[in-house]
This record gives sequence, C-alpha cells and structure tokens, in this order.
Amino acid sequence: MRFTIRGSSMFPTYRDGDSVSFKKIRDPLNITIGDIIVFPHPLKEDFMLIKRVKKISGNNKVFVEGDNKDILGSEDSHNFGLINCNTIIAIRGN
Repeated sequence: MRFTIRGSSMFPTYRDGDSVSFKKIRDPLNITIGDIIVFPHPLKEDFMLIKRVKKISGNNKVFVEGDNKDILGSEDSHNFGLINCNTIIAIRGN
C-alpha cells in the first residue's frame, strides 16, 4: 500500500508530497512503540492519518503523535486521545 504525505505533521521523517510504502497490518496487537501506522481519523470521515506510536496502554489502545516538534504541526492523540489498535490498517514496511 502506498500513501502520499499531506502536510507537515511527520516532518522531518516525511515531507509533504512524499509517497511512502506501508504493509497491511495482520495483527494490530503486535504494534510496538516507534512504529509508524496508518489509521482513519477518529473524528473526520474519509480521512487517513499517518502517525508514530508513542505509548501503548493495556487495553488495546495506543497514543500516537506526529514527528513534527511544533505542537501545532500535528493533529494526533493530544487532540483526539488514544486510538483503538483494531482501527489500524497499515504499518510502515521496511
């Protein structure tokens, strides 16, 4: 799966317009801290997000953040809270 980066939330890892390969996730419970994942925005319909996993809770949920150091540069778990692992659709392939 390929996704095109839109915006600067993952800067400097990815830049606006970068095309990045991801692989479909088989077991969302195998997510680890530092993984970059794709998931539907929890508050916006038909809007996918690419973020880095920063924390894993014991109840199948993860805290995600963009790599941009500017706190206004990323819409992430600071805005919408933890996301359920079952909503993750893809993980950064190597």
